[in-house]
Amino acid sequence: MAKVLELPKLSPTMEEGQISAWHKKEGDAIDIDDLLAEVETDKATMEYKSFDRGTLLKILVPPGSVVQLGQPVAIIGAPGEDISALAGGSGGAAAQKQSAAEPQPKGDRPAQPAGGAASSGDVPATSAPPAARGDAVSPPTQPAAPQPSSGGRVKASPYVRKLGRERGLDLSGVAGTGPGGRIVARDLDGLQPAPAAAAAPAATAPGELAAPEVRPLSMMRKAIARRLTESKQTVPHFYLSIDVDADPLNALREQINADLAATAGEGEKPAKVSFNDLLVKACAIALVRVPECNAQFTADAILVHRRVDISVAVAVPEGLVTPVVRNVDRKQVLDIAAEVRELAGRAKAKKLRPEEMANGTFSISNLGMYGIDNFGAVINPPEGAILAVGQVRREPVVRGEQIVPGRRLSMTLSCDHRVVDGAVGATFLKVLRQLLEHPTQILIG
Repeated sequence: MAKVLELPKLSPTMEEGQISAWHKKEGDAIDIDDLLAEVETDKATMEYKSFDRGTLLKILVPPGSVVQLGQPVAIIGAPGEDISALAGGSGGAAAQKQSAAEPQPKGDRPAQPAGGAASSGDVPATSAPPAARGDAVSPPTQPAAPQPSSGGRVKASPYVRKLGRERGLDLSGVAGTGPGGRIVARDLDGLQPAPAAAAAPAATAPGELAAPEVRPLSMMRKAIARRLTESKQTVPHFYLSIDVDADPLNALREQINADLAATAGEGEKPAKVSFNDLLVKACAIALVRVPECNAQFTADAILVHRRVDISVAVAVPEGLVTPVVRNVDRKQVLDIAAEVRELAGRAKAKKLRPEEMANGTFSISNLGMYGIDNFGAVINPPEGAILAVGQVRREPVVRGEQIVPGRRLSMTLSCDHRVVDGAVGATFLKVLRQLLEHPTQILIG
């Protein structure tokens, strides 16, 4: 018995998703837990797996389409099964059900049939999304001459009118096959848009501005815009900056990497530790010593966390993600280094799971690799603080009575003033400076 597959909720905050790619094609056999498609959500690209067995009879939504939760995306059933009633086939009853199922402008879900069963059993007739209507199972023939109702009014729902505008169609010349001559979505299949006007010349006239390149917002960019706007509007930020002597930290890092290279097996790629790995561990120790910075604000209380889960900002082509390293205070530097690299690699490949980017207690954003000396970062709610890290700079420094070459590292702590007071933030940075300038404490802390 044929069944309509709807888009499920793949992450806790998901409201819509974009079909990135289909991993099955029409006619393929489907088993339980088979990967059907990849769906980009506000968090990451998620795997949409099957909960049913059967044959993929129809893909209703092509790759690149944005789909609301619960919207039909595909039809599965037995090989050769008639799905015309589900996919918008011909026939008065099917046309009536399709007309009733057409989505309204506000994005309401298709209505269920009022009564009676479709030819395919107890599966409700569901209208296919706009992008999939161009290849229905039983393509209708070109409509006959238009038969407008009295007064020349076009009988069509707001959704069909919108679909016509998107396809460049003139609905006044379309003969409707729905009840009372009403134009339904399948009547637009196979129609050709009116000839487009001549393209404007590439060069602009004097005094005119060149048209900008339009880049549609990705699901991730929408989420970033929403969350950071919320953060700056609702979280009272203040900023504390320090400059640290980075020579001891650099010496420790070079010694660790030299020892790792010396102990690596023949032909084995040695592990490496970065400044950021040491900094993540140092922050974890500082958060244990100053737990007031490892906290978040709620309407009724301040929650001081007993875990140290650090969100590490990772730049990806679509924006920024923050995978979380759990229980950092209990892990060794080499374990942290391996985990950060593994999380960053999967972040860039869009393979992170939503739970791997949620429930951090503190964030670190490092732009040193881009040559940035210092900056202030936006807090990642509901966390109470974020540390912005610049590059390790080579510059003259004063040691004793002499000016010698040295390395300096600038950091800025963005604090939620509802949680972290100035003295608390300053104490945290004081502890962090001590750890970084005496870095053996990072290894034994």
